[in-house]
Amino acid sequence: MKLSYSYNNNLIKIEETPNNADIEFNIHLLEEKNIKAIKAVKELFEGNDIFTDVLFYVYENHHYRVIVRPDYYVDFILQLMKHQLVNSVEWA
Repeated sequence: MKLSYSYNNNLIKIEETPNNADIEFNIHLLEEKNIKAIKAVKELFEGNDIFTDVLFYVYENHHYRVIVRPDYYVDFILQLMKHQLVNSVEWA
């Protein structure tokens, strides 16, 4: 089963591509109100004991490159939803 998600294109842009064995996300926040949310997701994964689960790279203009190990993909997407960066998640 594949996990699919949706988000508001007026608030955030998400591009997901394979990166070797991992999944790479290019996330661009279009409204500053979402900065607090993405920081909360970043802090959660940076604060755990596993250093290579989700790696965040922060760029200017509210652009983030995020590399996610496949075994943390669902956790990452659910955290985006928890912080209202993603509207819905479903198994397809």
